[in-house]
Amino acid sequence: MESDEDRHLIAMRHALSLAEKSPPKPSNFRVGAIIVDIATNDIVAEGYTLECPGNTHAEQCCFTKLAEKHKTSEANLASAITQPHALYTTMEPCFKRLSGNLPCVERILQQSSWITEVYVGVLEPETFVGPNPGRKMLEDHNVKVTLVPGLQDRILQVATAGHNPSRKSGTEIRI
Repeated sequence: MESDEDRHLIAMRHALSLAEKSPPKPSNFRVGAIIVDIATNDIVAEGYTLECPGNTHAEQCCFTKLAEKHKTSEANLASAITQPHALYTTMEPCFKRLSGNLPCVERILQQSSWITEVYVGVLEPETFVGPNPGRKMLEDHNVKVTLVPGLQDRILQVATAGHNPSRKSGTEIRI
């Protein structure tokens, strides 16, 4: 029987394999995400940065694809899904989008009746928008946020592929 720690690491490795599919660009992080039904441990959605049309983040792709599966809109997912789920994302969800799209933290908060846990591989480097208060915002709304240790270096390597090497690396882990 695998431990919770092992289960979280396996899920994060899967999310990292998705992040590797994202095209490297200097203007975004390559992130992978999965949504898991907590009761069954089944993956119900997965996504990666720029997988869906537009300037989409991994978490957004998960919600978009899950809404399509349930034949509803992202805004109505909370009506379609009632069992607790966990979101695994290689990088802390964004609290601000320079593109004007809805930030991932706000997307998660809209689904907080069923996304009750968020597992992150690394905290968001301050490269684009500075310090990220997203973790606190989620926790303030009773969404549990947990760092999954063990893959930080590889996640950051994948996430920053295509970036200008003179940018801040953001490898400091604060949790």
